[in-house]
Amino acid sequence: MSRGSQSACVIGAGFGGLALAIRLQAAGVETTLVEARDKPGGVAYAWEKDGFTFDAGPTGITDPSCLEELWQLTGHDMADDVELMPISPFCRCNWPDGTGFDYSDDEAMLRREIARISPEDLGGYDELLSYARKACDEAYGKFAKSPFLSARSMIDTAPMLIKRHAWRSLYAMAARFMESEKLREAFSFQAIMLGGNPMKLSALYALVHALEKRSGIWWTRGGTNRLAEAMLRHFRRLGGNARMHDPVIRIHTIGNRAREVETQSGWRAGFDAIASNADLMHSYRDLLGDTRHGQAEARRLAKRDYSPGLFLVHFGMEGSWPGIPHHSVLFGPRFAGFFDDIFDHGVLPRDFVIHLHHPTVTDPSLAPDGKSTFRAMVPVAHMGKLAIDWEQIGPMLEKRILDEVGRRLIPDIHHRIVTKFHYAPRDFAMDLNAYLGSAFSLEPRLTQSGWLRPHNRDRAIPNFYLVGAGTHPGAGVPGVIAGAAVTAQLMLEDMA
Repeated sequence: MSRGSQSACVIGAGFGGLALAIRLQAAGVETTLVEARDKPGGVAYAWEKDGFTFDAGPTGITDPSCLEELWQLTGHDMADDVELMPISPFCRCNWPDGTGFDYSDDEAMLRREIARISPEDLGGYDELLSYARKACDEAYGKFAKSPFLSARSMIDTAPMLIKRHAWRSLYAMAARFMESEKLREAFSFQAIMLGGNPMKLSALYALVHALEKRSGIWWTRGGTNRLAEAMLRHFRRLGGNARMHDPVIRIHTIGNRAREVETQSGWRAGFDAIASNADLMHSYRDLLGDTRHGQAEARRLAKRDYSPGLFLVHFGMEGSWPGIPHHSVLFGPRFAGFFDDIFDHGVLPRDFVIHLHHPTVTDPSLAPDGKSTFRAMVPVAHMGKLAIDWEQIGPMLEKRILDEVGRRLIPDIHHRIVTKFHYAPRDFAMDLNAYLGSAFSLEPRLTQSGWLRPHNRDRAIPNFYLVGAGTHPGAGVPGVIAGAAVTAQLMLEDMA
């Protein structure tokens, strides 16, 4: 059915906004995508410096089928626009005592790794994986792809939440099945990739293990930014209009309807429906700040719990490093205490949990010949809890992180670095309008999920919608892509 007389605007070209725009345009809605930055992708931005490509986006893609569907809607093939490369092993864990553990995509190898650490935990691993598969089928396969617009929708999930012990934390569920502290950490650190605390994030998020097993983890040749560029290219192929490097400054309303979008350049246009992939607080406090509803929502949002910030160190080095896998996690001497400092105490810990990304081991095109690209990612408290001068602290923290990577993996790291720079919560706030510099919007906890999370359709402005990490179901590429499908379904139903 043609919807050519209907129009929609999607604000923000992050993965959620891109996916939503593609779905609307594919359904025949005349869709305009408006992006503040010069490139699509949101947090999945990329810098080119001294011949290196420094990609800031997700370090791997799980469930690529959710992305492939965006092309299949119109009979196209994603492989024509982007190449996905398998990542193996999924991740290498390393502890201060020198112990290593490869979380492998090869099941036999993974079992050997578990047996080497703690043979008595092999049975527990089987039980954890069984739980993860059930959680994946129920929480991701069903509920993540359904709207939660009423209390009733949350009540309907109660039997599943009770059955799956959703009130337990991801760490607690790993501890229920495994005795080894190292294995407990290895199977719960994934929480930080979603902006969550392993000690508080719902055990349902064990589903990531099942999702990775089913679909693998993939890298986009050229960087995750190339995936965003491919999505934008596909959107335009379908006839969509994209305005880049032109920040939206206001959503104008008439009564309880969103009517027009205005940008910094002075461009202004009316639409039948408007959706925001921008930061939640920015959407309500700034873009809808002229309305009582926007002001009221901003006050409510200010009372919510937000995910931590991230401190990223990008560096290009001399040499190739085949012994360092695509993903590594360097655990510190503390686990629970480290996350307590970040989520509860709001202090800058002396120790680290470092997620080290080494994409050139998979994709050498990101660096000049004979050189390598790395990114060290460390969670830090958001600016609402940790009020420090990042201009002053940033260089010192950067050195401490590089020192630790050098001590653990690359002894002469400082002599080999060709170029480097860091990216702090303050940069997230300035470049992405991220409230408090949070890298993942609202903290993913059970009391901020489903109906208790900002809805995909606004409760007071019926033609204003949300997409992205801040709305249902939450952060992560599969999450925001699933959320885009939910939002698109609501918008298309409302336009029918």
